[in-house]
Amino acid sequence: MFFRALTMFRFPAVFDFDGLEDCLRECALKPVGPLELASRGFVPVFGMHAPGMCHRRGDSVLVSLGGEDRLLPAAVVDKALQERLERIRQREGRMPGGRARQRLKEEVIAELLPRSHVKPSRLGALLDTRRGVIAVDTTSRRAAEGLVSEIRRAVGSFPALPLNAEISPRAVLTGLVAGDALPDGLELGEDCTLENPADGGSKVKCYRVGLRSEEVAEHLRAGRQATSLALVLDNHVSFDLDEQLVVRKLRFLDGAIDALEIGERDDMLAELDARFALMAGEFGRLFDLLEAAFKITRAD
Repeated sequence: MFFRALTMFRFPAVFDFDGLEDCLRECALKPVGPLELASRGFVPVFGMHAPGMCHRRGDSVLVSLGGEDRLLPAAVVDKALQERLERIRQREGRMPGGRARQRLKEEVIAELLPRSHVKPSRLGALLDTRRGVIAVDTTSRRAAEGLVSEIRRAVGSFPALPLNAEISPRAVLTGLVAGDALPDGLELGEDCTLENPADGGSKVKCYRVGLRSEEVAEHLRAGRQATSLALVLDNHVSFDLDEQLVVRKLRFLDGAIDALEIGERDDMLAELDARFALMAGEFGRLFDLLEAAFKITRAD
């Protein structure tokens, strides 16, 4: 259940989440209808047979947005439409005009939708109520904003906004590669993306190299800036951070996983709770470092 990415938003830390369970239950996922393209709604965070539409551990709350999407490729629609148009041409000796074509296309879609396959999906989010931040397990801003909108629909109001950094993330990332002191607990990884804003945005991607090496320094002297940087937090978490402050390739390392093996748990729910507690704790430490390094403003 560990997240693999983080797209983050801030909300006022005084926001009241009392009654969240009931609100999410009222907006539970409904099966996609025969003439619907998609359906969205909340699902139990630990599986359909586990209690709880959300899970709390201290100041952290886990929610999960479910989805069902009908798969109806445009090529399938176009093929069926062309076959219908050809039959009309042969019968009437003419091709329908623009409005008639659109009406026929709508009829084709209405006929094909009920027979189309349905693709299920789940998208998790962690709400840190003390820090006033929500982290969605995706690198897609659109998908993350969709989940935030669904929470807003469920609770009636949810003033969450994208992260706002007072210091340019690109400047901070470039400085770290160039030799600036790293915040306590952070270490450089071995990957980065460098971009030159002066020549149309040409990019150089460095993999498994020493980021303080002369090779990388030569790119910096040529005017390239870091737009993505691999980092490691206390040998517990590794990740790539980009200039939009989106966390990619999030991995929980042995230093963190070993903590799960200390205790013995009798059931799966206890195991999932322990994993969530670990993830929430590591996320809190990571966000505190990012907030200080980039001077991320609060939403209050």
